[in-house]
Amino acid sequence: MILAFLSDFGLKDPYVGIVKAVMLGINPAMRVVDISHQIVSQDVMGGAFVLGSTFREFPSGTCFLAIVDPGVGSQRAGLLAVTERYTFLAPDNGLLSMVFRYSKKVTCFSIENSRYFRHPVSDTFHGRDIFAPVAAHLSLGVKPHSFGPPFLDPVRLPWPEPVIRDQYIKGEVIYVDGFGSLILNIPADLIQNREPVNEKFKANIKGMELPLLSTYSDVSKGKPLALIGSSGFLEVAVNQGSATKMLGAGVGEPVVVKIL
Repeated sequence: MILAFLSDFGLKDPYVGIVKAVMLGINPAMRVVDISHQIVSQDVMGGAFVLGSTFREFPSGTCFLAIVDPGVGSQRAGLLAVTERYTFLAPDNGLLSMVFRYSKKVTCFSIENSRYFRHPVSDTFHGRDIFAPVAAHLSLGVKPHSFGPPFLDPVRLPWPEPVIRDQYIKGEVIYVDGFGSLILNIPADLIQNREPVNEKFKANIKGMELPLLSTYSDVSKGKPLALIGSSGFLEVAVNQGSATKMLGAGVGEPVVVKIL
């Protein structure tokens, strides 16, 4: 089984390696793939976006371990979610919101069976003591219902829906990637599927009007533009530069896409 691992642990500290060590100690044959460990610390929405824009690229049967857990040690549940193709392990804090959004059917269980935990369980490192051993036992064929009872109402983060009008689409920045590009809550199909197909668009952010182009090199080095990024959402970027630095914009910044 492939285990895809996402966290906000970073790479300076040993936490990523420790979680992998626990899993491999139970099942040395696990194949662990890192999605990212550079999620901004405790940024559940950022983690939800990265996971949501990634998981469908993996082969069927992949298990995802996602840990961005500011509520570790509290009463928040540990969640095991099963979709048509995948299994997910995460704290119940909204980290799986985009998985729920893009999956037709999801069955959730609360992770409660301490038989599968590492003991003693730390109040501050459930990734090591609960999620890692549960992931490893899943990979060995333990059935999802063995870890706990059904969980009917998982947390879903409020998703900022774009406002769609005849002459404009109003959205906002929901994620800033490592290049400083500003990713919006405007999916590509709102642009690509509009009629007539020859309509042109410009994105207005912080009073600057940017052309909607195909790729970064359509503008000269250091110039900003809007384009449809690989995540499937509209983004504002700077060719060989950082849009967040140039524009002084971050998550929550409003953007209006004008239809010409």
